[in-house]
Amino acid sequence: MFKKFKPSNPRKADIAPLKDVINDLLKAYKLKGKYNETHIIASWERIMGTPIATRTASLNIHNKKMYVKLTSAPLKQELSMSKTRIVELLNNDLGEVVIEEIIFL
Repeated sequence: MFKKFKPSNPRKADIAPLKDVINDLLKAYKLKGKYNETHIIASWERIMGTPIATRTASLNIHNKKMYVKLTSAPLKQELSMSKTRIVELLNNDLGEVVIEEIIFL
């Protein structure tokens, strides 16, 4: 009497890549900025290398400024001369501008 309606693929309209869904979720809950900051801090050792990471006491990000506390004065002086390159490396890793300035303490 009645025929059941079967769409050809009912899930096709709702299919989206997981990466896009997570990005939409982060934007909806306004967590994208904090996620990006946490990602940069977590990848500091991978980007800068183990020798620099072991001499890093703390990392903080506030208002697009990254504060890096170092335990070595010569390293602080050396890194201060290449601030723009470090900011570029950190932002390129994430694919968007999260850090505009870096301050070594």
